[in-house]
Amino acid sequence: MDRIALAAGALYVIVLLRAGGTFAIGWLTGAGARRTRFAERISSGKFRRAEHAIQRWGAWVVAVSFLTVGFQTAANFLAGSMRMPLPRYLPALFVGGAAWALIYATAGLGVLEVLARLFAERTALGGSAAAVLVLTVCGVVVCRRRRAAPSCSDTGADEA
Repeated sequence: MDRIALAAGALYVIVLLRAGGTFAIGWLTGAGARRTRFAERISSGKFRRAEHAIQRWGAWVVAVSFLTVGFQTAANFLAGSMRMPLPRYLPALFVGGAAWALIYATAGLGVLEVLARLFAERTALGGSAAAVLVLTVCGVVVCRRRRAAPSCSDTGADEA
């Protein structure tokens, strides 16, 4: 079997389970999640934007969310918590999940192939490229955490 077809099939199963599970958790928790310790996270700007988009565009938002990074989980959870009917949700899940799996299978395998060839032919250059990639990911994570961390004025620590 072709490597791309095998990777796409495996990724498709993974995305169906992950996104479908996120939808199911949203369905089961429903409005109750807004009264728990997760209320702050669910009230974040990302979730509010996703909820507004789902209310306006419905299943299309869920399908297109698979082409984004970070919005996909919010869209699936909120579609579940808003009780989107399964006849509307499942086609969006199947189409969006298929697009996600194909993109990641083709682009992902392409990147891995290039990196493998780079390591095999020019080990020092390949190691440098991997180090730059790891440092870039670490830098992005640190920057996002610093932006998300509450400042002293937000926590009330400077009040006496």
